[in-house]
Parts: sequence; C-alpha cells; structure tokens
Amino acid sequence: AGEAGEGKGEASKMDMGALKKALRGSDPPSDESSDYAFWSSQPVPSMSDNDLGPDDPRGPIVPSDVSAVEQEALKLPAGFEWCSIQLGDEAELSELYTLLKENYVEDAQALFRFDYSRPFLRWAMMPPGYKPVWHVGVRVSTSRKLVAFVGATPAGLCVHGDAIKGVEVNFLCVHKKLRSKRLAPVLIREVTRRCNLEGIFQASYTAGVVIPKPVGHCQYWHRSLNPKKLIEVGFSGLGARSTMSMMVKMLKLPDAPLTPGFRAMRPEDVPACCAMLNEHLKRFKYYQVFDEAEFAHWLLPKEGVVYSYVVETNGTPTDMVSYYNLPSSVLGNEKHPTLFAAYSYYTVAKKTKLEDLMRDAMIAAAQNDFDVFNALDLQDNSTVLRELKFGIGDGKLQYYLYNWRCPPMRSEEVGLILL
Repeated sequence: AGEAGEGKGEASKMDMGALKKALRGSDPPSDESSDYAFWSSQPVPSMSDNDLGPDDPRGPIVPSDVSAVEQEALKLPAGFEWCSIQLGDEAELSELYTLLKENYVEDAQALFRFDYSRPFLRWAMMPPGYKPVWHVGVRVSTSRKLVAFVGATPAGLCVHGDAIKGVEVNFLCVHKKLRSKRLAPVLIREVTRRCNLEGIFQASYTAGVVIPKPVGHCQYWHRSLNPKKLIEVGFSGLGARSTMSMMVKMLKLPDAPLTPGFRAMRPEDVPACCAMLNEHLKRFKYYQVFDEAEFAHWLLPKEGVVYSYVVETNGTPTDMVSYYNLPSSVLGNEKHPTLFAAYSYYTVAKKTKLEDLMRDAMIAAAQNDFDVFNALDLQDNSTVLRELKFGIGDGKLQYYLYNWRCPPMRSEEVGLILL
C-alpha cells in the first residue's frame, strides 16, 4: 500500500484484504500448490476455461442427485473424528472461538489476527434455517480437542437473474500444528456432502487467494477513524509531507450524524427496509434475497456485532446503512491489544445521497469507538470512497460459486456481502 498523501485519504501499510489472504491454511487450498489437484476434482470451472459470455448457458456443472450422495462421512486421518458444533452450547461456542482466535487469519508480519467474538459467531452461523450438522468440526479422538472447522449457512442467492437455493461457506480453519495433515480439502468435501444430503448443491464463498475460478473480485478500502492509534499499531503510515496533527485534522469527522431523521433501525422498520433492500439488490448480478426473518436476523442492531441505521422521513424509513464489528488482536502490543474495525455492510440510498449515508455511518462508528472503517468497492461504493477519504488497500477479495457456471462480473456488479 502507499502512503497517505494530501487529498488522497489514507492507505494502510497492512490492510484487511492482505490479512484475509495472508494465512493460506485458513483459505481454501490454492491452485498455486499441489492442492490444485483438489480443485480439479471439484465441480468448479478450471482456470484455463474460457469465460462465459452473456448468451452462453448458465447453471449447475454437475446435476443435483441426492440419491447419489455418500451416506457415510469421509475418512479422516487416524486419531481424528468428525463432530457437529452446537453453537447454542456455551462450552462448544467457546471451543470454536478459541480455535479461530488462535489459528484463523493473521497477516504475514504477525501483527494482527482476526478476533471474532462469541456473539458474532452465533450471529454469523445461526441465521433462520441454520443446521448444526453444517457446523463441521474435527476433534482429536483422545483429548476431544477441537482442531478444525468449516461452517455453512443457508442463503437464497440470485446470480445473473437465476435463483439458487444455496449455502454460504465460511470459517474454514485448521489448527496451525496440523496444516501438514491436509485437513482443509477433507473439510470442504465433508461440508459439501452434508449440504448435498439436504438437497443443496451450490455454495457461495470468498477467499483472499485465487483458486479455480473467481466469478468476480472486489478491492478493500480503509478509512481511518483513529489515525494516531492506527499508526502506533503499524496499520497505517504517515505520508512523506504529513505530520500526525495534519493527518488527524484531515480525517476529522463531525461529532454527530448530519442527516435529519438518522436513527438506529428498529424492529418495526423490518418490513419496509427488507423490501427496500431486496429491490435495491436487483440492480446487481450476484446477491442474496432476504425474507423478513432473515433480514431481522442479519440487520437488526445487535450491540457489539452489527449496527444498522435508517433515515426516517415523515414516519417512514427511506434509506438504510449498516456495518458490522470485526476486531483484530494486535499481537504483542500492550498499549493497544485490539484494533476495532467496522466493516461496511448493506446500504440503500434512495432519498439521501450515498456519500452522506456512508459519512453518517462512519460518524456513528467513531462514536462507538471504532478505529477504522473498511469497505469493499462493490455495489455503488466505488463512487464515494475517494471523496470520503478512504485509502485503497493491498488485497482483493475473490468471489466464488461452487457447482455453478456463469459469466464473470465486475466489482460494481457484485451485491453479495459475506462476513
């Protein structure tokens, strides 16, 4: 990443895009290694396949046939066994939290590691219709220690106008000491088998690495809310012609949101906001379709997890904006043990300008003591990021579909936001 210069906002020294791709063992196996053989055995396009055109046939790569699915779980290396993680159980939730906290994504310099909270994991993995059997764990047979995990959650998707009943796959994680056991491909195949048994044959997922074969990619952008802290922990750097006081002044936000009628979303807003979001997402080529129960789960504010706001005009919500909380542990830093990051989530700007909505979200995040506001250049975001003093990050987030062939898409055509 570059330096923060005058009028350029802030570019980070280490950004969350780079963080997401730094730890190969927590991403799907990469085609840059011997794991390419794994992806060649899966129903995904190969890297050498020509991109589909808009008039080429779209759809499943292999047919959906529940009767052909293996009934027995895949074989694990000796000394390990499968389990389904019960996230409603505090002890099992804590086991997953510890596994991810100690072994999930960190940057190459070992400065930062994602720190998903326990309430966040329940929010992310227990939406309406979730199935505990899709929360796939691997334990050591003797000690019962949880050493690997992958999760899937149900999602109605729309891709190039085609409705897909699928899942979103996330939190693929293998204990650092077991990376040589090649458990990641087995985890992927096992969660696939369990979904197939329920009649689900398509999946959506993202990764920081390129594997066969992305349908799109998006760029991370970052906006400092607490520039002094970000520089002190090594997340950001000062430009050659900049001082700390200049940086703080340039990035200072108003003390309170500016848009009249801007307030936290409430349960009674769900019907109008759900309809508003679904209508908005129809403009894009890859998105999730929400019913009201799903919308309430994903978007109603949950303290410390997800923050959502509306603009109310004459008693009716006319716009919405949201972000979620994903902190990182700052490794070896006693002064600042945690970096508090807000991630832009779903935003619909109808009567309020997108720039104003995003600014008010950042102001609200600063009021909630977040240090940085992150966003992808999907949907309409790229039209306002520079104006809002975001800096472009190093990493790209690749978007994938399992067992579905379709044309690729540009970042502004992506509507789906995965955690």
